[in-house]
Amino acid sequence: MIAVEDTVLILLAAGRSERFGDVASKLDQPFLSRPLGLHVAVALEDMPFRERIVVVDGCTIDYAAHNFTVVHNDAPDRDMASSVRMGVDCARAHDARAVVIALGDMPRVTAAHIYRLFDAAKDLDDQAVVASSDGTTPRPPVLIGRGRFDEILAITGDQGARDMIQAGRHVVANAAELIDVDTPADLERLRELVHAPEALTRPDSHVLRAGSTEERRAAVQDLL
Repeated sequence: MIAVEDTVLILLAAGRSERFGDVASKLDQPFLSRPLGLHVAVALEDMPFRERIVVVDGCTIDYAAHNFTVVHNDAPDRDMASSVRMGVDCARAHDARAVVIALGDMPRVTAAHIYRLFDAAKDLDDQAVVASSDGTTPRPPVLIGRGRFDEILAITGDQGARDMIQAGRHVVANAAELIDVDTPADLERLRELVHAPEALTRPDSHVLRAGSTEERRAAVQDLL
């Protein structure tokens, strides 16, 4: 059985945010009165991970204040898996039995969902791969046992990681919980969906207060 106490959390917060436009890091953008990239860290702060590692490059968030060991990736675009490799290499140094890999641009992930990943891994050994899913597509957050660390460290690009996740066990979550933010339009729709105060102060905002359930569901699907 893989326990939270034997697991290292790896938060990926590096990347050039190229699809987001002329910003140093989309993770610094305000959402629900805190930086977008801080939400996952706060949501999981009470989980008793052995260690918390965040891989960063350009954001200004003080992850160290939230008990993260900060690792700098000076070339996050050299290939898509470089930050993952750095995080797993650090986790191995902490003798982790598993890692949970989460993304800084998925601000709606909850601790309850991460505990469900551990529940799904109860009958698995160190070869475990348990990913999240919206019912159609597997994605992070993902729990990976230490028996797969060598495989992860050999990955270049993102296809190898996708293949590993696709072949693993999947835990379905509400689609709204697995929203990731890639563009300014994604962030604006998310702000409107949750009635974030930032949405109310923007002149181009179209808050969906009067929208039907079907309209809200369609907007969520647009973010996925």
